[in-house]
Amino acid sequence: MDQIAMKARVTGHVQGVAFRAWTRSRADRLGLSGWVCNEDNGSVSALFDGEKDAVQTMIDELWEGPGAASVSDVQTEMADHDTTLKGFRIRR
Repeated sequence: MDQIAMKARVTGHVQGVAFRAWTRSRADRLGLSGWVCNEDNGSVSALFDGEKDAVQTMIDELWEGPGAASVSDVQTEMADHDTTLKGFRIRR
């Protein structure tokens, strides 16, 4: 399997709409490790680590978000694959 890691920053109306819980649920379903957190500027940041196709699916799904969200942009960058990451968690 081709393992990768990718960071994402999601902007728009993405806080106060259960975006982090939705992201964790989707990441768990895809078997990804990493984290998601709210940023002080109103965006949501995340790190996804796992199988390349699953990471890409997660990035694609960020454009939709949960029903109450309104995503205006998703910016991504590659990150270093981290074999020590276990599971997906919500950071404060």
